[in-house]
Amino acid sequence: MSGARLQCAFGALLAAWLLTGGAARAQPSAERYPLQTIRLPAGFRINLFAGGAVNPRQMALGAKGTLFVGTLRAGAVYAVVDRDRDGVADDGMVLLSGLVAPNGVAVREGALYVADAWRILRYDDIERDLEHPPKPVVVYEGYPHDAHHGWKFIGFGPDGFLYVPVGAPCNVCERDPPYASITRLKPDGTGLEVFARGVRNSVGFDWDPNTRELWFTDNGRDRLGDDLPSDELNHAPKAGMHFGFPYCHAKGLADPQFGKGQDCSEYTPGEIDLGPHVAALGMRFYTGETFPEEYRGQIFIAEHGSWDRSKPIGYRLAVARPAETGARRLETFAEGWLGPNGKAWGRPVDLLVAPDGALLVSDDTAGAIYRITYGGK
Repeated sequence: MSGARLQCAFGALLAAWLLTGGAARAQPSAERYPLQTIRLPAGFRINLFAGGAVNPRQMALGAKGTLFVGTLRAGAVYAVVDRDRDGVADDGMVLLSGLVAPNGVAVREGALYVADAWRILRYDDIERDLEHPPKPVVVYEGYPHDAHHGWKFIGFGPDGFLYVPVGAPCNVCERDPPYASITRLKPDGTGLEVFARGVRNSVGFDWDPNTRELWFTDNGRDRLGDDLPSDELNHAPKAGMHFGFPYCHAKGLADPQFGKGQDCSEYTPGEIDLGPHVAALGMRFYTGETFPEEYRGQIFIAEHGSWDRSKPIGYRLAVARPAETGARRLETFAEGWLGPNGKAWGRPVDLLVAPDGALLVSDDTAGAIYRITYGGK
């Protein structure tokens, strides 16, 4: 299916095309993507950057402006282009297909890296000809094959290494690394090492642009009730830290099964509690210059939303203000994907700061990518 086209949304009444079939869907975008329900701080606005995608997840931007988008269930990687730079995508295609949960995408030196379940693939000079992508180079294929938490978020750190989390293959269990860890390896696939341990399932991370230190979200375990434990925002300034799983969760909550005999003070606690079962996924430091000063350098987090809570929560974008700013707190930035009836029409997954300072947001349920901008009060 490489090269199959999608019709991106150009206005409130233009129909979107599904990537996986090319069949037109005649729903007006205002009905399919009711963005008028999204509540933002004063001065901000949200628009539909691209619609009609199937299960869009992690995003990465090429040097020539191509937005690469991974998927979890579609087995595809998309390429989306805004040629006239007007904030609405002009074209999109299924760039790669037939993959296994290719959630993670990253770009380095013109090459697209894709996390295809148990392996890392590289597509060199990817933007040279999007219609005819090159054959992949297998960078590394030694990751576990487990489907449970087997999809990966990937990214290149300031040290030049590719960081790849490996989730626990369970709700809660005791397994040796690379399970429940964040690994890193050189761009050529050599030098694999475990950077952080005790990480149940991280599907989002970024580096502080000032300190160059790693921050990441981590999903807490299930089946301890509605309110325990909290998802976490964690800080890993150096290699070798252990964040507690499966023995301790959040800020020192001992696991009822694996925490017996454990001293939770021996593990690194979460920096900020994100809420129980909110499914915190993508996170990015805001490095643009168009948002107000109070948002610059802060962490934006996509909360995919709870699935096992009697009253759903999450389904929003949050802003975390770490301790360096003088306050360790969490604020709601955008909400409205979850309706008052407890049903969600969309679920944010990943975020990306565009070169013009806009914040791009992927939504794997609505099949959309949104663009959030600030226009002043």
